[in-house]
Amino acid sequence: MQISDVIADMLTRIRNANSARHETVDVPASNLKKSIADILTEEGYIKGYQVIEDGKQGIIRITLKYIGKKQVIQGLRRVSKPGLRIYSGCEDMPKVMNGLGIAIVSTSKGLMTDKKARKENIGGEILAFIW
Repeated sequence: MQISDVIADMLTRIRNANSARHETVDVPASNLKKSIADILTEEGYIKGYQVIEDGKQGIIRITLKYIGKKQVIQGLRRVSKPGLRIYSGCEDMPKVMNGLGIAIVSTSKGLMTDKKARKENIGGEILAFIW
């Protein structure tokens, strides 16, 4: 089955595994998804990830993070969708939960958080909100 929005699929898999309190979740691999997993690891939302090569596409195994029994990721939301792209300049970059969460932004310099995009003074497509 062909999936039209691979980022939304990845976020949904993480959200479902997180609410079911799974230790890990498997996602089909791509460079974009690896970049998103890098950002989630840097920001402390997941413990880490590993890429498992299986001959075809590969799999990203994401290890979720919990503090006691509480989930670190409280919410995930896809913002820019294939049917409606959302772009923002650096001045209008949204703050997620008044700065407590992050927005993942696709810029000309690659994927980065909203804070880093403001710092580097560049805008781009708002992919997702995570808090």
